[in-house]
Amino acid sequence: MAKEQEKTSLTILQMLPALESGGVERGTVEIAHALVERGHRALVMSAGGRQVGPLTECGAEHFAWPVGEKSLKSLLLVGKLRRFLVDQKVDIVHARSRVPAWIAFLAWRGMDPATRPRFVTTVHGLYSVNRYSRIMTRGERIIAVSNTVRDYILREYPDTLPWRIQVIHRGVDGSAYPHGWKPDPTWQRTFFEQFPQAAGKLLLTLPGRITRLKGHEDFIELVARMKRRGLPVHGLIVGGASASKERYWHKLHYRVQSMGLANDISFTGQRDDLKNILAISNLALSLSSQPESFGRTTLEALRLGVPTAGYDHGGVGEILRTIYPAGLLPLGRIDETCQRIAHLLQDPEPVPAADFFPLRAMLDQTLDLYEQLARAPRR
Repeated sequence: MAKEQEKTSLTILQMLPALESGGVERGTVEIAHALVERGHRALVMSAGGRQVGPLTECGAEHFAWPVGEKSLKSLLLVGKLRRFLVDQKVDIVHARSRVPAWIAFLAWRGMDPATRPRFVTTVHGLYSVNRYSRIMTRGERIIAVSNTVRDYILREYPDTLPWRIQVIHRGVDGSAYPHGWKPDPTWQRTFFEQFPQAAGKLLLTLPGRITRLKGHEDFIELVARMKRRGLPVHGLIVGGASASKERYWHKLHYRVQSMGLANDISFTGQRDDLKNILAISNLALSLSSQPESFGRTTLEALRLGVPTAGYDHGGVGEILRTIYPAGLLPLGRIDETCQRIAHLLQDPEPVPAADFFPLRAMLDQTLDLYEQLARAPRR
């Protein structure tokens, strides 16, 4: 015990399927940076991706393992990971997704309880409720990214001990998303050259990957209704479609064409400049039919000072109630939603400029959890 108390530097292993794009990936990189800044050793295990460069530039270490493959072959990694945890003297293993969590848990469970690493999970989503998803509640500490997620865990997995769950809201760096920021004129000129129908219009933006759950059909209907009201709007659907969603992507294009909105809605595809697009928007929307676990893009738009509206459920409702209640939309009531959006476009309430959900709070709370758990007595 004395040796554990003397140890100030920790070795933390975060595990996730890949390091491409997305909130989980960004959060992983942000935590790794913070660990290095605080003098800890930051390890990340994934299949790799675009975020590996930003991760390793700060001094974190990446290990390319296929820990996200939904295959029985993944079980072959259990013994290998157990040896890795011993060899690298890992103090805490933090699983951020279900397949990595299963691999980590099976490796961890087979180790000496007196000396094995501590085990942390983060519940990033409102997963389907089954034995496969239950693994995310098996951490010695469970991070919930919103109160919505905490309520979901306790409702769907009532045997979870409440004291194991800690709500740590995801955060946004205010210096990266300053209130009132706008992209430079050169970027704006290039963007409107690419999407000339959007120039000079009230821009209504729906960010998010192409999937039936993200509310694209509601968005198309809302743009149509704004046009019928005589409002000079242009809709931007910002997000790509995976190979499995191409049929739905074509269906959305056909719907836009058949409703006579080809000049009123643009599909931008996957973009690396979403911040810029949000910043020039008159209104950003979140129309997911199912509750989101948090809603980071909603928070990013609000931190930029952009009026933002979303259905009043899940993490998006949680954010809007805290920052911008004027943007709460009633789920399933399209007429009332239409009226509220028209009001926000014509007479928007200003978004308050304050440090809501700061990134530093998320980083500090996560690292404090690591450090406290490393010192905590083993049960």
